[in-house]
Amino acid sequence: MPFVKIELTREGVTREQKRQIIKEVTDVLTNVLNKDPHLTHISIEEVDTDNWGYAGEQVSVLREQGITANKK
Repeated sequence: MPFVKIELTREGVTREQKRQIIKEVTDVLTNVLNKDPHLTHISIEEVDTDNWGYAGEQVSVLREQGITANKK
């Protein structure tokens, strides 16, 4: 029984995006590892940007500086 925990910063991920993540991660485990999708669990945890750090700084501060995680 696979269990996948995904942690994201709380920055406006929509319900539909979460549904897509859950579906596609489940599909990968089914297709690559032949796991039963009915026994596959996906957990998405959203973390406040004040509680997430990168390169020695809070993500909330990095966002204020215009630094984002979006592809260029």
